[in-house]
Amino acid sequence: MVEQDWLVTDVGQAKVWPHPSVPCERSQTYRLYRFLTEVEDILATTPYSQDRLKAIHPLVRQLLTDSAWLQYEIQLPDPDRGWSVTRLYDEPNFPLTVQTVVWLPGQTSPIHNHATWGVVALVSGQEKNTFWQRTPSDHHPDQISRVGDLMLNPGDTISLMPNAIHCVEAMGNEPTITFNLYGLTDYQTRYNFDPDAHTATLF
Repeated sequence: MVEQDWLVTDVGQAKVWPHPSVPCERSQTYRLYRFLTEVEDILATTPYSQDRLKAIHPLVRQLLTDSAWLQYEIQLPDPDRGWSVTRLYDEPNFPLTVQTVVWLPGQTSPIHNHATWGVVALVSGQEKNTFWQRTPSDHHPDQISRVGDLMLNPGDTISLMPNAIHCVEAMGNEPTITFNLYGLTDYQTRYNFDPDAHTATLF
């Protein structure tokens, strides 16, 4: 199966990246510290989210190709909760969230945005993403409408623009493990959405 890279726009459209993202040849193993330094350099010189994503997501693929240990840096979920997060790097005032997320089969996330750019790479399992867009009306200013679905398989990456709205569902019979990288979140604009009640509540 061919590994695929996707961009999800602010209005929930999933598009195949039109450029190659094959890992480059490096003389040394591509380690987390080097990855973080290169991402920080991109953020310092690239102001726009889509340009950042275009530059960063090939580095994510390179990291996953070189760093098999990431598959084992996970915390298995409590069965009652159904999901878990393992923080891989945490430093005060560093504008990145780097983590692995594990979902048990059949678990579904709330419908949400991230209020920042993000790159998610599927390490194992299978995950369905469902995308939404805001369709406000006079009576329901927080109304959203479903745009479409996308199935992610191991090795696929998905890059999310800050206003992209989605939910994820772990498919199949094994846990879903993802590597997640996010920029600096604006928690005043990060929401969970209820499409039936037409509401948006702060995350």
